[in-house]
Amino acid sequence: MQKTLLLLLLLFLSLCRLNAQIADFDHIDFKKADSIALSLKGENLTNLPELSFKLTSTLNTDVEKFRAIYKWVCDNIANDYNLYLQNDRQRQRFKDDSLKLDAWNTKFRTKLFNRLLKKKRTICTGYAYLVKTLADFANLECEIVQGFGRVSTTNIETLDLPNHSWNAVKLNSKWYLCDPTWASGIPNPKTNRFYFHYNDGFFLANPKLFAVNHFPVDERWWLLDDNEIPTFDTFLKAPVLYGNAYKNLELHNAPQQMHHTIKPHQKVVFKYQLKNNTKPKNVKLGFDNGYSTWKDQPTSVSIKDKSLELEHQFNQTGFYDVHLYIDDDLISTYTVDVKK
Repeated sequence: MQKTLLLLLLLFLSLCRLNAQIADFDHIDFKKADSIALSLKGENLTNLPELSFKLTSTLNTDVEKFRAIYKWVCDNIANDYNLYLQNDRQRQRFKDDSLKLDAWNTKFRTKLFNRLLKKKRTICTGYAYLVKTLADFANLECEIVQGFGRVSTTNIETLDLPNHSWNAVKLNSKWYLCDPTWASGIPNPKTNRFYFHYNDGFFLANPKLFAVNHFPVDERWWLLDDNEIPTFDTFLKAPVLYGNAYKNLELHNAPQQMHHTIKPHQKVVFKYQLKNNTKPKNVKLGFDNGYSTWKDQPTSVSIKDKSLELEHQFNQTGFYDVHLYIDDDLISTYTVDVKK
């Protein structure tokens, strides 16, 4: 009897994690939550309990309350790229000296939260902290997730310390993932200037897609079955996903590695699950061989029931950066080394 109850409990927990994503709330209209967040644009952070109350008190469901908090943070807190670079340099500098690293983390934490509260500028830790704090005041169960994040500018050769933070929130007895930092906008690495540009794809994202460029330190926050959890090496070898991937894709199925070595006239196969159907003519590949760049139609494109599969044959030797575009949105990047 006890064994049966244990199996039922494990099955229940597994079902609670299954497909924990925004699709669970298709019946919810977030217009009211979003309008409340917009009406409070410019509010300061001197009284967080009051801000949380203003954002949530007239909303009926937990998911709407969390949405208002999340949307307000994304629309009002700027990503401080200079601060991120400063922290990254010092953490790399002290990574082999635990005492100095701890001292730096303590000093930086004070600086981080002072800048957040006074200037509404921060990095991922501050975003995740603010979302959790406002959610706590609204009696919503929310956690900060520490881990590794990969973007196009990430140097995987030095990615040996956690470099990113995001949130998990419990709604209707299920945990969901979101990334307020990457949802808020785009910092230009050349000018360090931040541009607000909200990306809804990071709100209650599909855990399988999230896992392509998020690697939590605590395995609880994969929200995946054990056989779906990638190794760190697999994570480092994965393709680069851009923010537009979260707007356009439900899943990134193949290829699972960024780098490919093939012979002339061989094909590379790409497979995705789309959020919305598109026309084959809107799916293009961009190429960069080090001498020139161009876009072209893949060798073949098939779209059926939101399942996108494309193949491309590489006839000429060379090293290619290959970029996927859907409706002119840059989705992902791969490399293909064509050798005889």
